[in-house]
Amino acid sequence: MKKHFILFVITIFPVLIFSQDVVIVNQFISSLTPPQKAKIVHEFKADDRDDWHFLPWSSYERQGLPLKELRTEQKELVHKLLQSSLSDTGYKQTTEIIGLEKVLAASSGDPVYRDPEQYYVSIYGDPTQEDVWMWTFEGHHVSLHFTTVADAVSYTPRFFGSNPGRIMEGARKGFSPLVNEEDMGLQLINMLSTTQKQTAIFNEKAYNDIVSFNKPVAEKLPVEGILVNNLTADQKKLLMDIIYEYASTIPAEQAMARISNIRKEELDEMRFAWAGATELGKAHYYRIQGKTFMIEFDNSQNNANHIHSVWRDFDGDFGRDLLKEHYNNHTHQH
Repeated sequence: MKKHFILFVITIFPVLIFSQDVVIVNQFISSLTPPQKAKIVHEFKADDRDDWHFLPWSSYERQGLPLKELRTEQKELVHKLLQSSLSDTGYKQTTEIIGLEKVLAASSGDPVYRDPEQYYVSIYGDPTQEDVWMWTFEGHHVSLHFTTVADAVSYTPRFFGSNPGRIMEGARKGFSPLVNEEDMGLQLINMLSTTQKQTAIFNEKAYNDIVSFNKPVAEKLPVEGILVNNLTADQKKLLMDIIYEYASTIPAEQAMARISNIRKEELDEMRFAWAGATELGKAHYYRIQGKTFMIEFDNSQNNANHIHSVWRDFDGDFGRDLLKEHYNNHTHQH
């Protein structure tokens, strides 16, 4: 009985989640004034739909409007949409990262550049009329993209960063929104034997950033690191726990389905690759690369206390694989 129930949840429940997104996004669109709507809502086929970045607001011009230029009830709808589109974990991480702008404002003395209200909302397509649309939420160290195609959703690219990587003093000393992603990576590299490390560590020096950066299309990186097949059972379990840590930012049913597919179809080819130091406080980078996806984690800037992390799907970023299948199976005017 339990087996059947789990199958029911995975196949049926996502539709309920997606319809909730549609209700909220349409409430949000209805609340916009004509000038606001002109800036926030764009054609789905707009050329800049796959433009994205994780730099602060004044360093990269974004589509849409920032929270700063929305009314209180509109901001509340954006947060409702984030809560609907993400898991509790993903929403908590998003708000924690935004909260670090206040820490940076205090340490830099520049509250204009470091502004938690400068996170931008854009919508591509018309959710009231079409079953293909996307919404994005972007600003410093947060870049989220939700592409709905009929009853499926793409959640990538998905970027989270943290500066400081960990708060070093005061009442919140040791706090980091990405503490698990870092600590589990360090735990895994240090679980490896000397021989395993020789394969896993492909460079003694870390990169200065994630390699895929903000490219619209993520390309597979060189084959580096240790094959998951060459890990022990405990090491494999920790690796899958790390992947789940990243996947857990999206709604549970979708995360479970994705993890299940990775277990079934990608373990043979998956690799864990490391560059840099293997201890906290020194620059380090890791990558988990499978057949369909790649996770990158880098903590090298600001004396190894500034984290960038990303999940990229090679064919699925911005819903490309879903759109291809959808248009092959449906006749659309586009």
